[in-house]
Amino acid sequence: MRLIKMEEKYKDLLFDMLEEWYATGEKIVPYAIRKVDYHDFEQYLESLEIKDASDGKVPDSTFFALDEERNILLGAVNIRHYLNEALLLNGGHIGDGIRPSERLKGNATQMIGLALEECRKLGLDKVLMVCDKENIGSAKSIMKNGGVLENEIVVDGVTEQRYWITL
Repeated sequence: MRLIKMEEKYKDLLFDMLEEWYATGEKIVPYAIRKVDYHDFEQYLESLEIKDASDGKVPDSTFFALDEERNILLGAVNIRHYLNEALLLNGGHIGDGIRPSERLKGNATQMIGLALEECRKLGLDKVLMVCDKENIGSAKSIMKNGGVLENEIVVDGVTEQRYWITL
């Protein structure tokens, strides 16, 4: 597995992953890969990253996890370059998601590990990751990458766990 930036040569792989995900009816995460309709590929590419801080947003980078042997996208990570007040509470530095057919295979753990390398490149020495308490798989992937539970908070009726990872 390696992390890639989305570009034209991966368009069919992106469509395959997102069509599978949308067919399940579940919410696709990270938000960065679903905020714009992927069928308008040029606009989709432009939407993947926030370059300037404005409207309460922070600069971010979006990467896709490519399984080179099978030539499929496994999921995606969105890395926020720093935290504002809202992200410090709920959101964290890294949002991640694995397509439904590729879960429970260690892919999230490996993808988070690669995302942490990208965080190091940004100069971060501590990373916050947040997941729903009921998402046990996500919590395990975070903990396998050194995540230490700081606390739990309730956001819109959902208990969220906040984990810190020291790089």
